[in-house]
Amino acid sequence: MSTAPIAQQAYRASVLHFHADPAFFEDAYRWYADGLLIVAGGVIVAAGDYASLAASLADDTAVIDYRGKIICPGFIDTHIHFPQTDMIASPAPGLLPWLDTYTFPTERQFDDPQHGAAVAEFFLDQLMRSGTTTAMVYCTVHKASVDAFFGASQARGLRMVAGKVLMDRHCPDFLADTAEGGVRDSEELIRRWHGRGRSHYAITPRFAPTSSPAQLALAGELARAYPDTYIQTHVAENCDECNWVSSLFPAARSYLDVYDQAGLVRERAMFGHCIWLDDDDFSRLAASGAAAAVCPTSNLFLGSGLFDFERADARGVLLSLASDVGAGTAFCMLQTMNEAYKVARMKGSYLSALRMFYLATLGAARAMRLEGRIGNFAAGVDADFIVLDPAATPLLARRTGGCEKIEELLFALAMLGDDRAIAATYAGGRLQWQRA
Repeated sequence: MSTAPIAQQAYRASVLHFHADPAFFEDAYRWYADGLLIVAGGVIVAAGDYASLAASLADDTAVIDYRGKIICPGFIDTHIHFPQTDMIASPAPGLLPWLDTYTFPTERQFDDPQHGAAVAEFFLDQLMRSGTTTAMVYCTVHKASVDAFFGASQARGLRMVAGKVLMDRHCPDFLADTAEGGVRDSEELIRRWHGRGRSHYAITPRFAPTSSPAQLALAGELARAYPDTYIQTHVAENCDECNWVSSLFPAARSYLDVYDQAGLVRERAMFGHCIWLDDDDFSRLAASGAAAAVCPTSNLFLGSGLFDFERADARGVLLSLASDVGAGTAFCMLQTMNEAYKVARMKGSYLSALRMFYLATLGAARAMRLEGRIGNFAAGVDADFIVLDPAATPLLARRTGGCEKIEELLFALAMLGDDRAIAATYAGGRLQWQRA
């Protein structure tokens, strides 16, 4: 696919984007019922009312008519495993047996570059048809898996974050690296991919039990040497896992403290799950600028627990939503919103539809320190956007046809929508996928 600059284009539809968190600010979003999005050279030129902006278009500007649909920023998935695509929906009684039975044997195959390349292409196809234009992606321990992923994402012109998993203990021999070798490989991949095009590297310890203290310490040194890289890992997902971490790291105050002592809690660090953190942990996340990737679908699937939005919000933690495929059972962030809403209700709090769409767009961009590049339609931001169809299914059409408020319309999409509601996906101003 060509990534050369393209001429000005305009898209007419209802237009939605955010400039603040709707949980804390009433005037947090912009909604243009008859809107226009103007794009040139892969970035946003303007977004607003059609009547106000149409006269500013150059005479030769193509206007693509999506009236009856909604244009919003592309979804951002902050925690997902591309090698687990082929084992999605695998049964197991909990996280640890699920890893042993399905995850590790599946990841073994990624020592074959051709296998990795084929899965990467299919994985990215699924993201595009689901409206996800940016993701934070776990690869495997194999350098070839990272090369396969970034090679595929760069060819499409996508902004993606990914990294090689670090594991030097408590895993099968066929997936184990060494403390020094895993970090050395990671540095080599940073130099190869980080900042090249729209690619960003994430230092990626799988989770504390599969990294020795020496490997975590070396990962922290790498993070200090490359402060603009990302860090991604799992924390406090499952009670059995938390007990295991306590036995392995008896000197640590908490699971999060294991990473903090290694120098891995900082801005651009994304911690998946965060279910069993205490108040001090949430305060530490907020103070450090690190963020939580909330994974409701996988947490329900594995019976891990319910994320406490109210406690995290009270301490000012940066939050985002994530599918966590393959424990998560859907790529589509609309389905992730559906589960997030129910998790919040079970914990006694409430997520509005506006807040859920914020968490999957600008909220995620802020958590990743990418505001100004992705996440909304401010001038100069990358033109990553999707077209939502409120009439994608007969039930959606019937329900949304009677919606009078934007909250009702978005809530119906979140509760009843899936990848069928994604009419088109654009990244860098280029059409990546379109529903037939």
